[in-house]
Amino acid sequence: MSKASLLNVDTALSQMLGRLSPIGTEVIPTTEALGRVTRTKIRANLSQPPFHASAMDGYAVRHEDIQNLPATLTVIDEIPAGVIPTKSITTGQAMRIFTGAPLPDGADTVIMQESTTSTGQHVTIHKGADLGCNIRRCGNDFAKNEMLIADGHYLQPRNLGLITAANVPHVTVTRKPRVALLATGDELVPLGQPAGPGQIVSSNTILLTALLNAQGADVIDLGIAPDDEDGLRIMSRDVRDVDLFVTIGGASVGDHDLVQKVLKGEGLDVDFWRIAMKPGKPLIFGHFRDIPMLGLPGNPASAFVCALIFLLPALFKIQGRMDTSLPIHYYPLAHDLPENGPRQDYKRGQLHPSVDGHAVVHTAAQQDSAKLSVVSAADCLVIRPPHAPAVVAGTMVPVIPFDDLI
Repeated sequence: MSKASLLNVDTALSQMLGRLSPIGTEVIPTTEALGRVTRTKIRANLSQPPFHASAMDGYAVRHEDIQNLPATLTVIDEIPAGVIPTKSITTGQAMRIFTGAPLPDGADTVIMQESTTSTGQHVTIHKGADLGCNIRRCGNDFAKNEMLIADGHYLQPRNLGLITAANVPHVTVTRKPRVALLATGDELVPLGQPAGPGQIVSSNTILLTALLNAQGADVIDLGIAPDDEDGLRIMSRDVRDVDLFVTIGGASVGDHDLVQKVLKGEGLDVDFWRIAMKPGKPLIFGHFRDIPMLGLPGNPASAFVCALIFLLPALFKIQGRMDTSLPIHYYPLAHDLPENGPRQDYKRGQLHPSVDGHAVVHTAAQQDSAKLSVVSAADCLVIRPPHAPAVVAGTMVPVIPFDDLI
């Protein structure tokens, strides 16, 4: 690739993901598996429910005994949830039964209590039901040995409920990826320290740490490297025992952009550099002493967008997720947009309900790559492909909603 050429986003993503592989696994308790990625299929250790169960409070009956209504039956027992019935129902009999309780032998239908009146040892059925009504059949949720969760699945709270119900106490997952972050620049100071003349707080490190933590990674903050070759060289030697190395800033071509120059001397092999995207053109991907590395630009919006478009898919790939792509939905624009230039533009935007209650997307008026206030207010990115023509309000456009990610 010539110095002047820019790699398109899809090609760059494909090349990057092709150079990455899932990391190792560990077995952990299901109670600790939230936000982890499965690395084997999870199968049920039992059927759910493990017996025919009542779906509501009422009376277990034989369907043939309620063909002529009203029908009065003799109540021979009561079955709470968790109690195994010791009697069987025969002709003209019923049992009081509660939601979740096992169905007694001989019964084939449950009548809800609202359809009955009870008089001591008898119950009168006023409203019938179809054969088998109000019964949860054994295994109707899932059967023993049935696959419940696929390999490469990101575990969410609702998944843990399913796994627990299937009596699976431990799961095999990707171990937590270790991601090293190294910010660069004399202008940066750590959070909580006073900023001198010409200095700013290193917000990108906190932003990226939160983003990575939310997706199940452990972050090692290597600090802030100064804008001098020796300082960056020394700090880069702390990059070890990690699965991904991320630099922030210093990726461009200015006199103080030293990341490539210094790190190549320390073992960096660059796969590609400079992407046809906006913001984020000077993004770097390569391997630093066999550790996958991303060099993000330093402007906050650029770092954030590049982290979504490249860093998260890289993390997903090494986690072994079945899908490394970001969710893309289509929404109508709330306003016109002009034609786009040669780089794929990721406009910070917001989703709002329209007059008919459906969501429409607004792009922020200010798209300056240094504006964190715009990033903070945004809840999505609107994708404008290279050379996209001008569009009018109401046009459906591709959108990456943040709610699916962060």
